[in-house]
Formats: sequence, C-alpha cells, structure tokens
Amino acid sequence: MRTLLLLPLVLVCFGSGSVQSQGRLKSSGELPVLAWYGIPSEETSLARYRELKESGINMNLTVFPDAGAMLKALDIARKTGLKMIVACPELKANPRETVNRFMKHPAVAGYLLRDEPSRSDFAELSEWTKKIRTTDDSHFCYLNLFPNYANEQQLGTKTYQEHVDQFVAEVPVQILSFDHYPVTGDSLRPGWYENLEIISAAARKAGKPFWAFALAVAHGPYPVATIPQLRLQVFSDLAYGAQGIQYFTYWTPVDTTWKFNHGPITADGKRTEVYDRIKLVNSEIRSLTPVFLGSEVVAVWHTGSKLPRGTKPLTILPGPIQKLETEGTGAVVSHLQKGAENFLVIVNRDFLKSMKLTLVADASVKRVMKDGSLVRADCYIGTIEVDPGDVVIYRWDK
Repeated sequence: MRTLLLLPLVLVCFGSGSVQSQGRLKSSGELPVLAWYGIPSEETSLARYRELKESGINMNLTVFPDAGAMLKALDIARKTGLKMIVACPELKANPRETVNRFMKHPAVAGYLLRDEPSRSDFAELSEWTKKIRTTDDSHFCYLNLFPNYANEQQLGTKTYQEHVDQFVAEVPVQILSFDHYPVTGDSLRPGWYENLEIISAAARKAGKPFWAFALAVAHGPYPVATIPQLRLQVFSDLAYGAQGIQYFTYWTPVDTTWKFNHGPITADGKRTEVYDRIKLVNSEIRSLTPVFLGSEVVAVWHTGSKLPRGTKPLTILPGPIQKLETEGTGAVVSHLQKGAENFLVIVNRDFLKSMKLTLVADASVKRVMKDGSLVRADCYIGTIEVDPGDVVIYRWDK
C-alpha cells in the first residue's frame, strides 16, 4: 500500500520500499500573455493597469488615438510591470521617427502593424517591417493572421497553406500569430487542430516562435467562456508549441453586429465572471511556464476513434512511457523537449466531459502538478480522470 507524506514544498511517495524526493520545476522566465483589445485609451490609469496585471495578463494591446496617449499608457504600464505593444497612427505615418521615440522605453514589447492581412497586403507590410527593424531590431513587429476558416477572397490565395507560406516568405516579422476561435455552442470547429498543425509546422520551419489565441468574449455563435473551454484552448495551443497566449478580448467591445458580451471587463468597466476564470487559467499557465517556454515540439499526436482533421494518430510511445490509452472523445498528446528535459502533455479534447486516461511508465517519470511541483507518476493509480478540457503533464530526463 502506498502512502503520501506531505512535507514543506516537497512531495514524497513511498513505493517499492524507497522514498523519492520530487522537487519542483525551476522558473524559466515569463510566457507572454496578451490582452487583445485591452484597456481603452480613455481608461488609462494605474488602477486599471494593476487590475489587468492581477488577472495574470502581462502584456496589453490597445490602439491609441495618438503617440501622446501611447506614451502615457507606457509610463503607467512601467509602474505595474506590464509590457505594451505600440499601436498608434504615427507608427504607420512616420515609422522610423515613432520607433525612435519609443524604442528605449522599458515597457515596450513590440509594434503593431495590422490584423488579418490579405495576400495583397504582404508587400507593403514587408516594407513597413523592414523600416521598423532597421531602426529597432530588439523589439518584435506584430500582426495577426487569419484562421483557416477565412475564405479565398479574404486570404487572397487559393489555400490557407499557401497564404501562410507566402506570408512567412515575404514578411520578415519575428513571431507568427494567428487567430482561431474553435468553440461554437457545444462543439469545436473541425479545422482547429489542422490550423495549429499548419502554423506550428510553419513556425518550426522558419525558426520562429508562434502565438495563439483563446476566446474570452462571447459574441455571435461563440458562448460565454468557461474554465474548461479556456483550458482546452490555451493548453492545446501550448501543446503545439505556442510561445505566447492571447485573449480576444479583455475589454468588451461595443458592436451592434456581433453583440459582444461577457468579456473579462464589460464595456462600462465592470468585471464579469470571465475575469476570474482567466485569472485562474493564467495562474496555471504561470506555474507551468517551465514546461512550455523554450520547449521544442518533438511530435504531436491525437487519440480517439475520430481524429480531428489534419492530425496524426498516436502510434508510438516516447521514451519511458509504456502504455497510454484514453476513453471518450480523445486527447492531444504532445512530446516536448527542452535540453535534457522531456515532457508529455495530454489534453482532454472534450470541454464538456471528463476523460479516462490510462498511463503506465517506468519509475523515472514524474507527473507535473498544476503548481509546478513534481510527483512520481507511479504514486497514482494507473487510470485517472482528466477534467473537461484539462491537461495532465509528465516529465523525464534523457
């Protein structure tokens, strides 16, 4: 019979007649977590920026009416430890002059070009990027690509793959970013994981990181964000190698067509339940950052009787994993590597129902808990339940 003994900051498991000290993952920096459509210019204040930081978000994106308003926000962001993506009309009109004005500010993370460009925009964006980078190459140029459910007219290319390939070849931004909002009603868009496959592969081929989204504001067919929905999105993104998480949106936009509602902060500045939900998920991201930040994707597979479009079935087991089976809808199974560390990331693809996971591994494998602590995997029974949309992570050394 196994017994768990709790000690300060260390978990031990008695098994096979020995005591194993488990330890904790070491901090490896801060994963970017971006508020897209963040705090409006007219709401710029120390209190609002502290509220944003307390949600677990560490970067803000707001389009400001002018460079003066941008500078005011940067100064306040500096006091709270937030980073900002510069976004104001002067960046387009006078890029070199504007970049020179802001590039030494400690709160600057990068520069916004535009959102969801078509193929016909790439040449202009390339020139704009080069102007910025010849002035300041220490901060990134940022823009966001369409999802793969955009139509041919929006993309300006015959296929989504062609759109991504042409963008990477022509526009020299330092990171790739794309949006895709997979949860519609009680189901997932069929092409979401295929979109992650395409972007993740393009980023690896180009030697660049990519950022991905989670939807935090209800509108149109998209429901009020729940914790399982948010977990499914961010942990699937991270399992595919994303090096930044973005929330669309933080502040709730006013729009009569989409009828946005229940963002983390309402249009009139009140918190909703979604604020607390992203705060919880962000605390998990922060604790698990040593798993994801700087890790490289070895392979991503899927389990289940019906695999998502464009994905690969789990046919081999990495390293010391001897058995892995799931019941229900199935899971994302990702093998990540960072130096000598290996991680197996398993995400329940169902955000409505729990999933049974059976895993057998040798004694070298540890389970990574949500707080970043490590517990020997064989301290747990062979089959466990994974909550809807949630993640289970295992670690071993080469």
